[in-house]
Amino acid sequence: MKAISAPKTTKRVAEERGRADHGWLQARFTFSFSGYFDPDHMGFKSLRVMNNDTIQPGGGFPTHPHSDMEIFTYIIEGQLEHRDSIGSGAVLAPGNLQYMSAGSGIEHSEFNPSQTDQTHLYQIWLHPSEPGGEPRYMEKPLADIARPNELTLLYSGDGREGSTEIRQDAEIYFGQTESGDTGADQTVTVPASTSMPHAWIQIISGDVSVLGESLSTADGLAIEDAPDGFEITASTDSKFLLFRLS
Repeated sequence: MKAISAPKTTKRVAEERGRADHGWLQARFTFSFSGYFDPDHMGFKSLRVMNNDTIQPGGGFPTHPHSDMEIFTYIIEGQLEHRDSIGSGAVLAPGNLQYMSAGSGIEHSEFNPSQTDQTHLYQIWLHPSEPGGEPRYMEKPLADIARPNELTLLYSGDGREGSTEIRQDAEIYFGQTESGDTGADQTVTVPASTSMPHAWIQIISGDVSVLGESLSTADGLAIEDAPDGFEITASTDSKFLLFRLS
C-alpha cells in the first residue's frame, strides 16, 4: 500500500515580498514581476502573479495590451476605473472582483478616479489551459453572494454552483469569517479535490491558521498535495482568497 504523504506548505511572508515604488504606485510582489526577479518565487502551479498595489489619487496604468492570461482584480479600498478595447467600462468599488480573460488579445487601462483617496487592490494572474480565444470581461459583487463563515466559489473551470467559468482547471473561493458576539474562532473546511490537489491562500485581512501555519494580513501560503482537503481557522474576523490548483 502506498503511503499517504502529508501536505507540504510554504509560507510567503508579507514583508518578504518584492517591492516597487513609482511615486503614483507602491507595489508588493508575491512572485517575480516586472523589475523584481527572484528565482525561488516565479509563481505556483498555474498561479503566476499576485500583486498587492496601492495607487495614489489620480494615478493609474495607461492603455496597455495583454494576451493569454486570466486576470482578476480585487478592490480592498478606494475605487478603480476600468476601460478596455472590447467596450467594457466600470468603476469598481471595495469588495468587488473583476475578471478579464485576455484571450487572443485585449487592451485596457486602469486608473484611480479619486483626487483625494488611495486605491488598494490585488491583481492576480493565472495561466490559461490553452492560448487564444475571444477576450472576456465580467464583474462580481461579493456583497451580493458571499456568506460569512463559509467558502464562496467565485470562479471555476466548469462554471458550477453559480461561479463564473474561466479558462483554467482551477477554483477560486472567497472566505470571510465573523466571530460575532461570542468571539470564538471560526473554522471553514476546504473540500477535497483529487483533480486539484494543490492550493494557495492569500490573506486579505485578519489572522488564520492552516495546516500548522499562522497567517496574517497579506501573507500567502502554498499547499502541495492536499487532495483530501483541510481546514482554515480564523482567530479574528478575516477575509482571504483561496485558489484550488491542478
